[in-house]
Amino acid sequence: MIDHTGVLVGDFARSRAFYTEALGAIGFLKNMELPASVTGHTDMAGFGPPDKPEFWISAGTPNRPPVHVAFRVDSRAAVDAFYRAALAAGGRDNGAPGIRAHYHPDYYGAFVLDPDGHNIEAVCHLPA
Repeated sequence: MIDHTGVLVGDFARSRAFYTEALGAIGFLKNMELPASVTGHTDMAGFGPPDKPEFWISAGTPNRPPVHVAFRVDSRAAVDAFYRAALAAGGRDNGAPGIRAHYHPDYYGAFVLDPDGHNIEAVCHLPA
């Protein structure tokens, strides 16, 4: 079981705004932010359900190669909402919402590149 994960981002303010909108569409809130003066090395923001940050962004040199992170959601409508919000927040299309039957018959996902090129996905594994 993974407790939390994250990515390094080149422009913290821009990425914070992107993830606030994109992940907000699937119920993840920015629920913690720590400046470098507290962490001792970099600015960080955590996103997740209201009580726990599960996904973190940290200011720094972006991961190379870029990272792929998939967020599991409970409906295809949530995948669609994520995709729309992520594009509106400055993400780039990397795979419109749809079935990816090569994974399994009910794999419904959407892929967006964040401002640093990380491949961010929302996926629903439930039948329509």
